[in-house]
Amino acid sequence: MTGRLRFRSGYFRDRAAFKGLVDLLFDTFDIDIGQLDRMGGPDPTSMPFGYFDEKGRCVANFSAFSMPLIVDGRRVRAVGYQSGAVRPEYRGQGLYRDLMQRAFDWAEAQGFEMGMLLTDKPGLYEPYGFRVVEQHMFRGPMPVAAAAPPRRHLSIDSDADVTLIRSVLAGRMPVSERFAVADQAVEFLLNACFDPSIRLSQMPSHDAVIAWREEAGTFHLLDIAGRDIPSLAQVVSALKTSAERVAVYFPTDRLGWDGEAERYQGSCELMVTGDPGVILKSEPFMLSPLADF
Repeated sequence: MTGRLRFRSGYFRDRAAFKGLVDLLFDTFDIDIGQLDRMGGPDPTSMPFGYFDEKGRCVANFSAFSMPLIVDGRRVRAVGYQSGAVRPEYRGQGLYRDLMQRAFDWAEAQGFEMGMLLTDKPGLYEPYGFRVVEQHMFRGPMPVAAAAPPRRHLSIDSDADVTLIRSVLAGRMPVSERFAVADQAVEFLLNACFDPSIRLSQMPSHDAVIAWREEAGTFHLLDIAGRDIPSLAQVVSALKTSAERVAVYFPTDRLGWDGEAERYQGSCELMVTGDPGVILKSEPFMLSPLADF
């Protein structure tokens, strides 16, 4: 207990407590992670750390979860940090820093090689050993179209399509050998829900789901979840895009296409902690927007 607050960790099996976190994140960021209920539930690797008031409200939280990566062909045990929030009336009491330290101590005890988070306040995390790493997207001309079977557009609002997407995610090949998530589904589904501009299309020939958008003459390839990764030429042919340029938001080593690396300017910075040689020496890379957390 802290004053009249109760500390809890690993509480996702308690439906009322999980609902408390859903409410905290909705009230703070206007995002609804309650949609996970129809997508298989919360990430089973997630370890939340939170404070609850006498009414059972979650008033502060900071979570860690397993986020295995492929970095330069090697599988890396990484931990991601997310869902950090404090209700306004409880700010300035040290709750957030307390929960961060608990999460960092837990991750260290689990033996993770590297920690990752996305933030618009990098100065808050630098005292804990985090450093900003640059992300790069890739731009270039449209490839020559290649023969590809037709696609089927999917809807994140369809339970049948969500089931199909989850099946593909469960056996996905990392989209890149240079830098990519190796095993993660929750973020892909939530990001598709949170951003209505993202379009999802199935390429049955590769048992793949393509996340993309098209605007102002540019085809934006955001992610590919598939048991086999189609070439970019096959993707643009299957989707029948009329765009003249391509922007890819992950390393392109499996696409049969090279683009020019361009510094990605997003709303949040990617920060990492751990052995800098694991990630900082890799070639230009970007964490797919569908893996944002």
